[in-house]
Amino acid sequence: MARHDSRRGGRRFLLWGALSGIASGLVFLGVAEAVAFFVSPTASPILAVGSFVIDVVPQPIKELAISTFGDADKVALLAGLGLAVAIASALGGVLQLVRPPLGVAVVLLAGALATAAAVTRTGGAALAFLPTVLGALAGAALLLVLGRRLRGWRDGARTGAGAERASRTAAVDRRQFLVITAVSSVVAVAAGVGARLASAATSSIEAIRDALRLPTPGSTVTIPDGAELDIPGLSPLFTPNADFYRVDTALTVPAVDPSSWRLVIDGMVDQRVELSFQDLVDMGVDEYVITLTCVSNQVGGGLVGNATWLGVPIRDVLAMAGVQSGADMVLSESVDGYTASTPLASLTDDSLDAILAIGMNGEPLPLEHGFPVRMVVPGLYGYVSATKWVTRLKVTTFAQDEAYWTPRGYSAQAPIKLSSRVDTPRSDTPIDAGTVAIAGMAWAQTVGIEKVEVQIDNGDWQQATLSTAVNDDTWVQWYLEWDATPGTHYIAVRATDKAGMLQVEERAPIAPDGSTGWQRPLVTVRG
Repeated sequence: MARHDSRRGGRRFLLWGALSGIASGLVFLGVAEAVAFFVSPTASPILAVGSFVIDVVPQPIKELAISTFGDADKVALLAGLGLAVAIASALGGVLQLVRPPLGVAVVLLAGALATAAAVTRTGGAALAFLPTVLGALAGAALLLVLGRRLRGWRDGARTGAGAERASRTAAVDRRQFLVITAVSSVVAVAAGVGARLASAATSSIEAIRDALRLPTPGSTVTIPDGAELDIPGLSPLFTPNADFYRVDTALTVPAVDPSSWRLVIDGMVDQRVELSFQDLVDMGVDEYVITLTCVSNQVGGGLVGNATWLGVPIRDVLAMAGVQSGADMVLSESVDGYTASTPLASLTDDSLDAILAIGMNGEPLPLEHGFPVRMVVPGLYGYVSATKWVTRLKVTTFAQDEAYWTPRGYSAQAPIKLSSRVDTPRSDTPIDAGTVAIAGMAWAQTVGIEKVEVQIDNGDWQQATLSTAVNDDTWVQWYLEWDATPGTHYIAVRATDKAGMLQVEERAPIAPDGSTGWQRPLVTVRG
């Protein structure tokens, strides 16, 4: 019985050790967040490590995260990091109890790794190391104190009730352990959350965006009659900003003030050019309707969106700098260091509306979509063209420079592939027998859609009715009336572009340059 009680008591102290480790982890993060408030919000160890994970994660895992979590992939990453910190902290606390000073060593090692992640971030502050270093020291100091108190409590408890002095000492250690753990945890959480909330409040970029008034465009786009079909379940012609897909490498949305924003054009140019936001606006803005597509879009997926954009042609900006002969690529760079490689011809061709956008669907760019300025280039997947929070255009060559995703398994050049999808009916929603509208979207940016065909089970291909295209840079809606009979049926869809190219039937994965294949959902028809 005594041996059983000893084992149970030992397990109890291991749990207290894990709790002490978690408390030290909270202090580590709380102090680091508080210091980051004064140094730079991006110097937070969680954000630094999260950004490092995004940079090094293998391509298949990235695609799995996007397909599983969608726009919530970064929230999932932060939650995963939080869980990892909790587990590592608990382990450190146990180690500090049973094998001191191994627990403190774990905290300091974590601090060193997080510091390395912070100081190697592109565009990091000069004192980016400071929040993590001070946080790690505070967490290690707390764990050192808590470990001593916990061991005193444990050793005193083991002496038994006869050793009165040891018992009193154990009681003191117990009280001090509990009080220090509770107070430090509460203060750490308050400091960390308060610093993060204060940072968000003081940045006030949202307020600056709300106060920004877009200039009147010199030209607008006329939406033709018949451009949008009124069919339940069909995606709208224009994707609302709140529903527009977001896939990028920014763990937190950069806060860029238009008054301090600058765009540098350099590299293989006659002269270096630097533009302010007002300089860009003064060049005169026009309205454009362009559909964007993410390379991570699966066959039949939703990482596609259409919007009205307000902006300035990139070719006009490049002309100010004077592009030199031999250049074939523009390496665009974001404020957070992300880069994309765009063929020079796609930015200088007079027939292509590649723009520096400042507005989206009648309002300033949303923060998460690149405020105050982003690139929008028709016909190219976003990872090689749609740089958000853009601050630099380097005129160069594909042989000389490499963009962010190229060494990570993606092609340096990536034109959007002709594609189509079924929006309604859906595989997960049974429908009633009778006349049903099969409807969806098709896109072939810069070329345009000529026709869409639908096949029911293994029957003949039937030509669908198309909406009136706004232009060749936007998607089109389509529909086909179907006399649905009870049972399960496969619905296949394929598109042909205006150049006569038929959508590729064979399935291909996302990497290295976009998926291919005909979507063929299975739908259930009730009798």
